[in-house]
Amino acid sequence: MKIDLVQYLKDRYEERNVNSSDPGPVITIARETGCPGRKIAQLLSEELNRRTLQNDKKLWKWVGKEVFEEAGKELSLEPDEVQKVFKEKRNIIDQIISSQSQKFYKSDKRVRKTIGQVIRSMANDGHVIILGRGGVAITRDIHRSLHIFLEAPLEWRAAVVSEKQCCPQNEAVKYIREFDKRRAQYREYYEGKNTDYTWFDAKFNCMTLKVEEIVDIIIKMMEIKKLI
Repeated sequence: MKIDLVQYLKDRYEERNVNSSDPGPVITIARETGCPGRKIAQLLSEELNRRTLQNDKKLWKWVGKEVFEEAGKELSLEPDEVQKVFKEKRNIIDQIISSQSQKFYKSDKRVRKTIGQVIRSMANDGHVIILGRGGVAITRDIHRSLHIFLEAPLEWRAAVVSEKQCCPQNEAVKYIREFDKRRAQYREYYEGKNTDYTWFDAKFNCMTLKVEEIVDIIIKMMEIKKLI
């Protein structure tokens, strides 16, 4: 189920009886550019909710770019402005100029910190699948968690991106390399470069495994870890 952010936040504040000392369960999904992260997150939440409805338990939700919306509310910024912090490399001079030219300027450090707090809050509440956004680095210490990485050969991913964006294969390769670099930097920001802490629990080859097969395996892993 795709997250309804407004309803999600309403529910979050109403559920005061949630035991914050036992956060989760939470699933994070990171991926290489061109891998079907959204499809897997959506299908996973749907399959989990089929089981949940039978047992009258809390529904699972998945969240991606909605994190920027919530962080924007906290900072009184538009989601696009929040997202720019990770899309653009800005040195200290750029930030000083921005602070002088924008009335409601928020530092890059503050924006990143707020995004991390939003993700952590969602993870603590549990029954959420976090797609990207450095989720593994922010929630790795939560006992009731599972961290997935989607990968595939570059040539296969380039073919996917080329078809989706109607661009030549060589341009798709450049696009992939740039976005993979940004995603790695995103994770590294929250837990440091080359740290073992952000290793994933499982990696899946999206070229050889179907979306449905990956979801079935993830659910089996969740059962083994007693997350469901």
